[in-house]
This record gives sequence, C-alpha cells and structure tokens, in this order.
Amino acid sequence: MQVLENDKFKVEIDELGAQLTHLYNKKENFDYIWNGKLWPKHAPVLFPAIGRSVNDEYLIDGTKYDMPQHGFAGEQIFTVKKNTGKVLVLDLIANEETKKMFPFDFKLTITFELGEQGLSYHFSVLNQESDREFSFSLGSHPAFNVPINGEGKFTDYTLEFEPSDLELKQFEIVKTPNPYRTGKVVTLSAADAGLINLNYDMFEDGLVIIENDGLKGVTLSSQNTDHQVHLSLADFRYVCLWTKEGAQAPFLCIEPFAGLPDVVDQPSELMEKEANTRLAPGQIKNFEYAITLQ
Repeated sequence: MQVLENDKFKVEIDELGAQLTHLYNKKENFDYIWNGKLWPKHAPVLFPAIGRSVNDEYLIDGTKYDMPQHGFAGEQIFTVKKNTGKVLVLDLIANEETKKMFPFDFKLTITFELGEQGLSYHFSVLNQESDREFSFSLGSHPAFNVPINGEGKFTDYTLEFEPSDLELKQFEIVKTPNPYRTGKVVTLSAADAGLINLNYDMFEDGLVIIENDGLKGVTLSSQNTDHQVHLSLADFRYVCLWTKEGAQAPFLCIEPFAGLPDVVDQPSELMEKEANTRLAPGQIKNFEYAITLQ
C-alpha cells in the first residue's frame, strides 16, 4: 500500500489496480472514500474497457477476445516508479496476461498528486506498437461516502454541474439483467437544469451515464454539512453516477468516463467502438481530473 500525506489529508493507494482506497480528512478524522461490505471496491481504474462488453468479449478484425467488466487494469499489479510522499507514479505495461485480452503493447501511467485542496489524477496511455493502431476506453470509478462525515442522509445531498445552464441528458439503460445502453439518449428526468437532488429511485436501472458535451465539473454538497467534493471533468466526455441499486446504500460513485459501455446485443469491433480513443503507434494520450475537497 502506498501512502501520500500532507497537513490536511492522508491518502492510501493499492498497487493492485492502482486503486485509491482511503482519502482521510485528518483534522476531523473521516474518510471521503467508501470502505464497506455492501460493495467491496473503492475507486477502480477502468481500462481498456468501460462497463460490460456484450458476452464479455469484443472483436478485433472479426476475431473474438475476452474482456472482463471494466477491463483488466483493476486486477493488475502496478509498478511503483516514484513516491515522494506527495506524488505517486504507477505504471502498468502490457504483459502475457493482458495480451490474451488486449493483444497490444501499451503503457498506462497513473500519477497521483496530493495538494492542499485535494487529490489529482493524471492518466497517460502510450501505444508502444511499432506499426499498429489501437483504441481503448479509460475511466475512474471513485465511490464517495454519502453522507460526508455522517452529516445528514443520502437524500439531503445534491449534485451541481458546471456550466449550470445545461439540460442534462443520459444514455437510456436496459437490464438484461446486466445494464447495457440501448443506444438512445434521453432527458435526465432527475435533473433540474444542471442540478440533481439525489434520490435512490433514479438508480433503478443501475447507473446513470450523463451524455452532455461541455461538462466542466460537478460538486457534491448538502446544506447539512460544510464539506463538499468537487470533480473536474474537462478531459472526460461523459460522467457516470452509480450506487448499489435497491440497497439504500450510503455511497455514490461519480465516474469520469472517456469511453462507453456496449449497446445491448451489439458486439463491438475495437477500432469502430463508439467513444473509444484511437492511438497511433508511438502516440500518447493524457487525461486528468482533480478531486477538490472541503
């Protein structure tokens, strides 16, 4: 387990999956990140796929390859390249196991930087192939305790999106029983312009993937606490909201997505998959977001 720490916060990150497991407020002695039995994860990294692929597989030039839900990064041990106590750099390089699912040479580098306002993520994907292009999805899946510091209840909290004048839209989801997209985009009925008052009914289908281009950030807050969580979203085309359906769960995942789950019953051809990032040989693609805390 890797630790970052300053006067305000203490962070713990597991080399398995490069997963943020704790983000402590030291002054008030509470954790912003979910740690409970109801859902055994905390903040998985999603790569090179997001969501569940149709039949847990996808196609490369018509050949089938297995792909687990959210890809394989969460089950891989990352190499620690640097830990200064404030900055942690982790690498995942293609290996024999990953090539069974994604037959390409790649390097995924994740840099965590702890500052006075919170924690930032920087993702870098390098195509190390000599002559082959590939495409991928990348996402982050942090689960935040709601209520924050036990103050209030889940339904006291709101999400405020920037810019505030957006008419929020979402991808229609169907359960089969696993959630897939139908391919349609519909109005996010739980939203009032750029504001969502959290409720459990909105998660009956299991997840909410917000489609709007131009989202800059989102703030989780409540009138019952002075604490807030803000995520910057400019480098990510979509953001997913999820809590465990039917469980009245005291957590909310706010997930920056650069990519999308499959459409139901439509196996994906890798280079044609909607919302994937295409990367030429030798090319690097960077993504960044910050978790700003009060």
